[in-house]
Amino acid sequence: MSIPTDPHAPAWRWCRFDALDVFELDAIYRARQQVFAIEQQCAYLDADGFDAHSFHLAAWSSDRTLPLAYARVVLPGRKYAEPSIGRVITTGAARGTGLGRELVRRAIARCVQVYPGQGIRISAQTRLERFYAELGFTPVGAPYLEDGIPHTEMLRRPGRAWLGPWG
Repeated sequence: MSIPTDPHAPAWRWCRFDALDVFELDAIYRARQQVFAIEQQCAYLDADGFDAHSFHLAAWSSDRTLPLAYARVVLPGRKYAEPSIGRVITTGAARGTGLGRELVRRAIARCVQVYPGQGIRISAQTRLERFYAELGFTPVGAPYLEDGIPHTEMLRRPGRAWLGPWG
């Protein structure tokens, strides 16, 4: 993990699945379940088999016990032809701070770095379509239901404009 200079700033970590320790993995799964299953009241199988084929990006609390924001990047060819950003969450402690936007910008920047010249595909909750559009994603296809929640497939084409230091 990177050590922040501000003791209250989150510690960012980007790694493959096998580099996560059991405590990080437990905290990530608990945070994802809190947001998706409990808060959004959506019963679905979170452990979908893609975590082992993904990079994981998290902004950790100063005591490194809670992911304040989290996303995974599924490797190209596993879910879509392109890399895919998904399981994007901001936990209650960090909502309204801009950390979610920074998380997605960092995930985009990592995709551009690791997979240059490739687009990035997402399955976004339709209510967040404008948020993702502001980050360069465009809808591809009609909205659909995924686990009972309206979603829209979106694509960020390669060569999109720079989004600042993390995008």
